[in-house]
Amino acid sequence: MNKRLRRTLIWGYIAALLLFTLYAALDTFVIPHRMTAVSAAEQAQAALTGEAQSAAAQVTSAQHLDTGGEVVGTYEDDDTSIVITKVREYNTDIYIADILVSDVSALRSAFAEGTYGRNVKEDTSDIAASNDAVLAINGDFYGSRTQGYVIRNGVLYRDSADSDAEGLALFADGGFAMYRESEIPAADLLAQGAVQAWSFGPALLADGEIAVTENEEVGRAMASNPRTAIGFVSDLHYVFVVSDGRTSESTGLSLSELAKVMRSVGVTDAYNLDGGGSSTLVFQGEVLNHPTTNGRRVDERAVSDIIYIGRKTT
Repeated sequence: MNKRLRRTLIWGYIAALLLFTLYAALDTFVIPHRMTAVSAAEQAQAALTGEAQSAAAQVTSAQHLDTGGEVVGTYEDDDTSIVITKVREYNTDIYIADILVSDVSALRSAFAEGTYGRNVKEDTSDIAASNDAVLAINGDFYGSRTQGYVIRNGVLYRDSADSDAEGLALFADGGFAMYRESEIPAADLLAQGAVQAWSFGPALLADGEIAVTENEEVGRAMASNPRTAIGFVSDLHYVFVVSDGRTSESTGLSLSELAKVMRSVGVTDAYNLDGGGSSTLVFQGEVLNHPTTNGRRVDERAVSDIIYIGRKTT
């Protein structure tokens, strides 16, 4: 084989390898993939329509937590009561949404573009608007991974476990449970009445005790970040927490600090969701916090999913 032919073959191989690498990267991180659920959508709709064992409760504003913060938003209808306060801790602005619902069906999830899939993304505020959400936060950004349980509104979409992940399930009776995905199949959670399951973590609080260490972090996350978390006070009483971060006005929180803030206001169990540039709190169509990825620009980052409180329909 002469040198010219050999050189041509080598460069051809290199070009093919580069093209394959580029396609693989685009396929993993950019190209949208719309997918189907593991199980049929009708399998658990009873849990969301009141036919399941939902612990209905009368909602009264007197049940709200005293966070000691500035009230920045309130909402109330026959089935839902929300009080949002803004507190200042650890040189950071923190938004605490205290939520009382009469039925677990008020706490729902929604996908970007209404579609389950990988690399399908929209801003939290846009997904909230599409679903007429009173209150919304970003979810677990399930679409950035290929593993981790996805149960949304009673439907099992992904049953492949992330062996390292701590998951969170919300059940039809309004209760919370945190678990290792390696220790329970997604189908078992569904059979036990799970209507939502998120895969991010870690657990922040368990039975009122801090469940993270001082130095524990998510992957390569910085020590202080914008954060999003969901907390449990009692059945049908929940808390959304979103903090700012990465700016001169707000440093951000460590996971340990986030856990301490949530415990201080009366949360007993809490779970960390996707943070950083994803952290967004939307109320009545307005973004209340200041989302930022790098601190130089305040702007939402498109995400796969949201958790929201739906508006009462007549």
